[in-house]
Amino acid sequence: MRLFDFPFSGNGYKVRLALAQLGFEFEYTVVDLLNGETASPAFLAKNPMGQIPVLELDDGTMLRESNAILFWLTDGTSLMPNDRLLRAHIVQWMCFEQSNIDKVLGRTRFLKRYPEFMPTTRADWEQWYTTGYRALDVMEAELRDRQFLVGEHYSAADICLYGYVHCAEDGGFDLARYHSVRRWRALVKGQPGHVLITETGAANRPS
Repeated sequence: MRLFDFPFSGNGYKVRLALAQLGFEFEYTVVDLLNGETASPAFLAKNPMGQIPVLELDDGTMLRESNAILFWLTDGTSLMPNDRLLRAHIVQWMCFEQSNIDKVLGRTRFLKRYPEFMPTTRADWEQWYTTGYRALDVMEAELRDRQFLVGEHYSAADICLYGYVHCAEDGGFDLARYHSVRRWRALVKGQPGHVLITETGAANRPS
């Protein structure tokens, strides 16, 4: 498999983390988002929306949308339970992540690092922080009496949310009062086969 990705992306990181923890071998190709490579004809042939990540399967099939890739990778593994209700709860968290985490915690982190990428207003930032803290409140309440987001075990839901929540401070969020979220982040980081967001090479099989 080959992963087309921008290394700073939390969406790409979710996929890399799953690949690493499941022991999949893959080739890694950097797509220069900042210099418009996602709008090139070559990349648009892989994803007409011009978004990373894209996972090219061995037969040439292109999978796009990070959470769809994450679902495909984890389906049939311990990270995606067979129970229908638990699977629905994982998908529920994936939808929550795209609406309330990726578009908020991910965006503030990106624009803190690359402020020239798009113009913003004070109202934009106020709205992002309001939405982001509300999402963190939801996570804090859910994690207060449990270790992981769904059921009793680490799952694709934890990988999905961890992608941007683990680096929320980079976007200006203060997690001092989110004791359960911080405990959960430490648990996720301690899972076998864990890799950091800065690690972009081919995955190694977990011990």
